[in-house]
Amino acid sequence: MAPEILRFPEGTRTAEQAAAAVGCELGQIVKSLVFLCDGQPVLALTSGANRVDTKRLGELLCGKITRADADGVREATGYAIGGTPPFGHERPLRAVVDPALVSYDSVWAAAGTPDTVFELTPDELVRASGAEVADFVAR
Repeated sequence: MAPEILRFPEGTRTAEQAAAAVGCELGQIVKSLVFLCDGQPVLALTSGANRVDTKRLGELLCGKITRADADGVREATGYAIGGTPPFGHERPLRAVVDPALVSYDSVWAAAGTPDTVFELTPDELVRASGAEVADFVAR
């Protein structure tokens, strides 16, 4: 995959900022959120319109879920919060994808910095991240 990386000096740190910058629906933004499952980092690739239900995520992954702090995110992925891409991390992470993301023709994800993003298809997202599509979002 060789995506075109777009830079927005005003920033794309939040899903709202990213959607406004690229001109897409909030739901098309991929939030790459790092959690700890029984102390091990996992990645929840979540639609910008949704929030993670940590209880549901824990049931899905069979463990206790806590949110990784900024240092934990950088240690697990090699990237800072607000710029974490959905793949290409320091080490492979178990990943799950919000089913809402696969309903779009294309989605947008962080490209490693808080002001860069790239577009890809949901199939590319699932394949490149090695993620399982599973429902873990808050209702």
